[in-house]
Amino acid sequence: MRRREFIAGLGAMAWPIGAFAQQPRKLPTIGFLGADAAVFSPWTAAFVARLRELGWVEGRTVAMEYRWSQGRTERYTEIAAEFVRLKVDVIVTVGSAVPLVRQATSVIPIVFAVGIDPVGSGLVASLSEPGGNVTGLSIQANDLAGKRLELLREVVPQLRRLAIMFNFGNAQPVLEMGEAQAAARMMGLEVAPLVIQKAEDIAPAFQSLKGRADALYVAVDQLMVANRASILASALSAKLPTMFSTGDFVKAGALMSYGPSYIERFQRAADYVDKILRGTRPGDIPVEQPTKIELVINLTTAKALGLTVPPTLLARADEVIE
Repeated sequence: MRRREFIAGLGAMAWPIGAFAQQPRKLPTIGFLGADAAVFSPWTAAFVARLRELGWVEGRTVAMEYRWSQGRTERYTEIAAEFVRLKVDVIVTVGSAVPLVRQATSVIPIVFAVGIDPVGSGLVASLSEPGGNVTGLSIQANDLAGKRLELLREVVPQLRRLAIMFNFGNAQPVLEMGEAQAAARMMGLEVAPLVIQKAEDIAPAFQSLKGRADALYVAVDQLMVANRASILASALSAKLPTMFSTGDFVKAGALMSYGPSYIERFQRAADYVDKILRGTRPGDIPVEQPTKIELVINLTTAKALGLTVPPTLLARADEVIE
């Protein structure tokens, strides 16, 4: 009897050991920091789809932690600290968030899917050798500022006064604003800077513009992304033609954009994450510059503004929204 009790006792002791051995190991975890879940949805979907093609299936071979800043810079610090506590394996975000995220960790790899000027804004030491724990994809927005204004003037030939909206609290759009302002002055345009730092600054900025601008150039960052609807509605109400760096704003109602596809940039960010999760150090992965620049035009918005887009420009467009 005692022998049977002893054997039964051994079985009871062995059960938790076996159960422990069968527990699944922790999945590699990606911390994904964006501005707004709804606006980011096509970019997030592109990133996740490309990850799946590379063998990283959400919930099965990789875990995702999504966080949204709603365009508030102070949220970057809070979310970065949370990612550190969660011990994520890599953080995916945008260039404007990197400085604050990097303050929270110099160890966890950081991949920016879109960076306006990665070297000029200090995100990386160089494009070919980023160094440290940061790498990603550039959109070279500064280099394209002059071309955007040339394209805008083809649609708005009476352009004399240009408003430039930018987030003064973010080094990257400040750099782009400087390039756009220099290009505008070279073209003989009068510039009206619209300095904003929070959502509450947007409406007064438009109020201050009454009668002072013929068009609006927006230096895109997460504050602009999170407030896309209000910016576009205000611009249309003020009858201001708008120029952006990404076609997603044009699909939402802006007049024009000229720049690389954000969807393609987020797809490529997945390739960077794949390399890092397989052991490559982020500082050894060169920052990639865009190989294709897209011109997107919204004819519905042009008609609402009473503008005629030249047929020659339409023929050059990569996408025309009607």
